[in-house]
Amino acid sequence: MEKRVIDGIEIEVGSGNVFADLGLPDAEKLKIKSGLVFEITKAIRRLGLTQEQAARRMGIAQPKVSGLLRGDFANLSERKLMDCLTRLGYDIEITVRQAEAETGHLVLAAG
Repeated sequence: MEKRVIDGIEIEVGSGNVFADLGLPDAEKLKIKSGLVFEITKAIRRLGLTQEQAARRMGIAQPKVSGLLRGDFANLSERKLMDCLTRLGYDIEITVRQAEAETGHLVLAAG
């Protein structure tokens, strides 16, 4: 990882994926899921939903909504998180194309 000195303080420049920087397994998967959770949280706030209202709309139990809003998304799949987003009024597009490198990667682009 690249190191720099700013105002006399040595810092490490992140890779753009905090989960990978921390050495966690499945870092790409965690990055995608956290991006989906971020969008769900924004939608719930934008719509002014209570946790119970959000739970009914997303088709999950209220304690899972509470967990999501606290950053606990380990028990929900990417597919379920995408389903929650569509139930909150989001369109999701998945584009697949051949990578330029030998190994491809996942990218979440939210707009």
